[in-house]
Amino acid sequence: MKKLMKVEGMRCAGCSGRVKRTLEAMPGVQDAGADHAAGTAWAVCDGSVTDEALRAAVEGLDFKLAEVRTEE
Repeated sequence: MKKLMKVEGMRCAGCSGRVKRTLEAMPGVQDAGADHAAGTAWAVCDGSVTDEALRAAVEGLDFKLAEVRTEE
C-alpha cells in the first residue's frame, strides 16, 4: 500500500532528503520519497507500518505530519 503524507516544515532539498532516508530506513517500507516544495512525502509499505510509526519518524526530524492518507 502507499501512504501519502502532508509534511509541514520542510524548507529545502536537504529537508526532503532527510525525510526520504528516514522513511526508507523504517522496517516494512520498500520505497519512499519527499518533496519540500509541495510539502508532501510518500511511502510504499506493508501492513505492519502504522500511521503512528510514520508520524513518529517524521516528527522525530522536527517536522509536523499534518495528514496521512492510504492509497491502495
